[in-house]
Amino acid sequence: MRDLIILLEDGFEEIEALTINDYLRRAEIEVDLVSVKNVREVESSHGVKIIADYLLDEVKIDDYRGIYIPGGQPGSTNLSNNSRVRELVSMYDSSDKYVVAICAGPMVLDAAGVLKSKKFTCYPGVENRLTNQDRIDEIVVEDENIITAMGPSIAQILAFKLISLFKDDETSEKIKKDVLFYELEREIRKND
Repeated sequence: MRDLIILLEDGFEEIEALTINDYLRRAEIEVDLVSVKNVREVESSHGVKIIADYLLDEVKIDDYRGIYIPGGQPGSTNLSNNSRVRELVSMYDSSDKYVVAICAGPMVLDAAGVLKSKKFTCYPGVENRLTNQDRIDEIVVEDENIITAMGPSIAQILAFKLISLFKDDETSEKIKKDVLFYELEREIRKND
């Protein structure tokens, strides 16, 4: 079984998609970038073009332990408007698999009906477009199998959380050291 499918549509936020992809792959977690379009080339919200590993029709959805929705506009809106994506998110939720979203990505979870009574976070203000507007002001929120995060600079922290979930805390700590995350924390503390 593979670990995480990252759904991509034009307008995705590159930091949120590629940081998760990169850090989890460093941890030897099986991650696939999957285009929901009819072509593998997907363009980010800032004009960066990448080639996804697969098209949605090329993957066996049941083979993954979790699904991840990066934010970005119009990527989140595009994913929200895709009935197949909404069905996948709902299916993963009802199967108690991980459903993960960041920034504006919870729009997709809301459109799929999985945020109804869940605790969540998102980019501040995005909650005004959701049915459930009770956003928690925390950088990462976990409620059972639903995991949400605030935005671009939080992608690293979300990645470490996912590494702990899919592998273990020891691997997460190793990746933190490898990418010099503790140096960043030290610099932030120094400037406080």
